Amino acid sequence: MLNERNPIPVKEAIAKVQACYQTGQTEWVPVTEAATRILAMDITADHHVPPFDRSPYDGYALRSDDTTGASAEQPKKLEVVGHIGAGSVHSEPLTDHQAVRIMTGAAIPKGADAVVMLEDTAAEEIEGRTYVNIMKPSAQQQNISFKGEDVQKGEVIIKKGTEINPGVIALLATFGYASVPVAKKPVIGVIATGSELLEVSEPLEPGRIRNSNAYMISAQLERAGAIPRYYGQLADDLASSIEKISAVLEEVDFLITTGGVSVGDFDLLPEIYQALEADVLFNKVAMRPGSVTTVTTTANNILFGLSGNPSACYVGFELFTRPLIDHFLGKRQIGLPAVEAVLDVDIPKANPFSRFMRGYYYFQDQTVFVQLAGKDKSNMVHSLANANCLIELPGGTAGFNKGDRVLIHRLGE
Repeated sequence: MLNERNPIPVKEAIAKVQACYQTGQTEWVPVTEAATRILAMDITADHHVPPFDRSPYDGYALRSDDTTGASAEQPKKLEVVGHIGAGSVHSEPLTDHQAVRIMTGAAIPKGADAVVMLEDTAAEEIEGRTYVNIMKPSAQQQNISFKGEDVQKGEVIIKKGTEINPGVIALLATFGYASVPVAKKPVIGVIATGSELLEVSEPLEPGRIRNSNAYMISAQLERAGAIPRYYGQLADDLASSIEKISAVLEEVDFLITTGGVSVGDFDLLPEIYQALEADVLFNKVAMRPGSVTTVTTTANNILFGLSGNPSACYVGFELFTRPLIDHFLGKRQIGLPAVEAVLDVDIPKANPFSRFMRGYYYFQDQTVFVQLAGKDKSNMVHSLANANCLIELPGGTAGFNKGDRVLIHRLGE
């Protein structure tokens, strides 16, 4: 029946959405625009790094045998036969008792097998020639960065699914990737429902509230790596709402609606799903907040019907929509990363359903502790601003005590 609702466990609901996961397409973007994007294929080194033996310091390249026994009291005197700056080379091989002045990053000349640092030397001019006094012996291969010691040619240097950070950008530039293969971001439509909603710029009116959910969800979508597209609100009219949602479904990869999924007199989404001949994966989940979260599929789309209560809407997105986006983008981490934490507060309330409470975790003496981020009613938004995790409390329990170990799902990663 249209309004029949049988709650299913959270894990079962997640599994039903997992069965609908899709993988997105690949696009190439300039390396200057690749930061925070998800790499769509492995990046393999096409040359060694460094590409030649080079000096890590300013100093002198020389033959280590020529420095045997060198000391401040009895330095070894070598003739300076060249000067190598970064980006240049010395073409002639070194012979006995010769040295070449070398800058950081410059190629080691043929015949040299060590570099002595500048502070261990003293240069002097004798009859128009330059010499350097070596104050300490050098071992063979001392102070040389060898060809390929950082990266070997053919090595996978960045794996598919990696989020591109500044260090990854440096690697991409090192290997000449002016364009980068990344996962194409999904476009996800957002529609709000409820005649009581005002847009953010509108003044408050008696009996009405501002629409926070659409803006919150749009921000969550951007954080997850998707492109939000806000289509405004649905009218409290079934025919025009069906027409609008049908049109939106043709323009987006997925669709999120907020509110209107209960069974009240003005909750139209159950009837809209029926009109669209959508397959209802579930319309009630054994969890708080967000038990009325609904997910349906059409022939070529997935619709997330999230609760109109802000915190329930937020939690429903993170549990069900966020992992779908992660998989679409090919991320290595699917869904919120979870870790154990120690409760720093009593939570005595019993609940037959699993609860996902807004929390704030912190580290103390290498232990993860978590406390509530604020008041935890599903219609309240203030605690969302302070939360950096969701505290998962399994259903069927009599409450939790300070010091209990619980699972937390870290937000913003």
